Amino acid sequence: MYFRSKDAVTNIEVFLDDPDRVPQTRVDILRSAGKALRIVDWQQANASFFNAIKVERNVMFLILTLIILVAAFNIISGMIMMVKDKGRDIAILRTMGATRGMVMRIFLLAGASVGIIGTAIGFGLGVAFAGNIETIRQWLQGLTGTELFAAEIYFLSQLPSVVETSDVVSVVAMSLGLSFLAVLYPAWRAARLDPVEALRYE
Repeated sequence: MYFRSKDAVTNIEVFLDDPDRVPQTRVDILRSAGKALRIVDWQQANASFFNAIKVERNVMFLILTLIILVAAFNIISGMIMMVKDKGRDIAILRTMGATRGMVMRIFLLAGASVGIIGTAIGFGLGVAFAGNIETIRQWLQGLTGTELFAAEIYFLSQLPSVVETSDVVSVVAMSLGLSFLAVLYPAWRAARLDPVEALRYE
């Protein structure tokens, strides 16, 4: 007891089976016991730890965004090189009656397919990795002989992993959106190619 209060209760600990029920339980306790008390939940007691996790999560999202941007620039450069290499073929298609819209659609489909396939592979590998992260950690620890996730630092006995549907959807949408945007300029450039200039030195 605090302040030598022998006949008074100064501190009560409440344990819940579901940690997500903390906000509702807080309201219920205040309603039952009155407002003349101070409630500190497990998130407030470990505020610095949760703030560090939040910063780490934001940094990881930023790194992931930069990786996706680099991949988008790779698609742009690859498609531009394809337009240069296929200039003669594009010119032949134009002379055979293909419109600029048809040429643009061809390159849009070619570039978009790269983005879709890459996103699908990344989605599958990412979900599989997240679902088996603890098994992978133990395998790497046994392989390297080093402790990759110190329990005394992170206060956890194993590496937790939860696949958030909203995060997965946002990452997939960002990846697909940037992939489609990345092929717009190369496809437009292919559609604007002059067949006469392309075939002049052939």
